[in-house]
Amino acid sequence: MNTDGLIVVDKPAGMTSHDVVARIRRLAKTRRVGHGGTLDPMATGVLIIGVNRATRLLTYVIGSGKSYAATIRLGQSTITDDAEGDVTATTPAGHVTDEAIHDGLARQRGEIDQVPSAVSAIKIKGERAYKRVREGEDVQIPARRVTISRLEILDIRRTDDDVVDIDIDVTCSSGTYIRAIARDLGTLLEVGGHLTALRRTAVGDMTLAEARTLEQLEESAPDVVTLPMAEAARQAFSQREATAEEAKVLSHGGPLDPVGITGPYAVFAPTGEVLAIVSEREGKARAEIVLAPA
Repeated sequence: MNTDGLIVVDKPAGMTSHDVVARIRRLAKTRRVGHGGTLDPMATGVLIIGVNRATRLLTYVIGSGKSYAATIRLGQSTITDDAEGDVTATTPAGHVTDEAIHDGLARQRGEIDQVPSAVSAIKIKGERAYKRVREGEDVQIPARRVTISRLEILDIRRTDDDVVDIDIDVTCSSGTYIRAIARDLGTLLEVGGHLTALRRTAVGDMTLAEARTLEQLEESAPDVVTLPMAEAARQAFSQREATAEEAKVLSHGGPLDPVGITGPYAVFAPTGEVLAIVSEREGKARAEIVLAPA
C-alpha cells in the first residue's frame, strides 16, 4: 500500500476543499493531508490532495497552470460573482450580439491585470476579504497580473430575452479567478454577469482522466494514493538520476554539482526513489525540499 503520494480527486459540488481533506484524512487514516489549490464549494473537478510526505509537493502544485470548463450568465450580477451569491442587479441581455461576446472575451486573453472577486479568501489587512464583505464593508482588492493562455467559447445559448449563457474553456496561470472573467465581461457589456458552473479539468499535467471520485476512494480505502511519491514527482518535474554517492549527499541535505536543468527538478536515487526537489543556483544544485528519509 502506498502511504505517501498525491491523489487526483474529482471534487463534487457542495463540498469545500477542506471538507475533502477531512474525508481523505479519515480514509487514509492519517492527519498529514493537504490540498494543492482551493476549489469553491460550487465548483467540481480536479483537486490535488497530498498525503504524508507528499504534502511537501503541494507548494509546487499550487503554482501550476490550471484549466477549467465554465458557464457565464449575462444579465445578472451577484455579490459573489457566481451562482452561490444573491443577485444584486438584473439587466436584460438578449440584445448582446455574439460578436460583442467574442470581442469582450478576447480582451481577457493573454497577460492581464485582474481584480479578484471581493468575496474571496484573499486577506485584506489580515482578514479574509469575504468576511469583510459579509460585515458590510466595501472591499477593494488590488488587481493582480495573471495570464489567460486559452479562453475559447464553446457555445452561446439564448433561452429568453433576459439572459445569455456562454460555455467557455479556459487555461490560465495560478491565481486567476474564473468568476472574475464572468463579472468583467458583464461589466464591459453593461448587462452584468456571473458564473453559473465551474469544473476544473486539469492542474498542470494532472487531469480529470486520472481523477477518482470520493466514492471510488471509499471503496479502496485506506489505499487511496493514486500517484505514489516517485510517480508524482516524475509527472510534475523535470528529472535527474543521482549516483549512489550523490544520493547519500543529497539525502543529508548536501549540494550536488549542477547539470544545467532549468527550474526546480526532481532527483532520483538509483533505486528509483525520489530524493529531493532541487534548484541550481550559485554554481550548485541545492535541495529545496528533501523527500527521502536520511
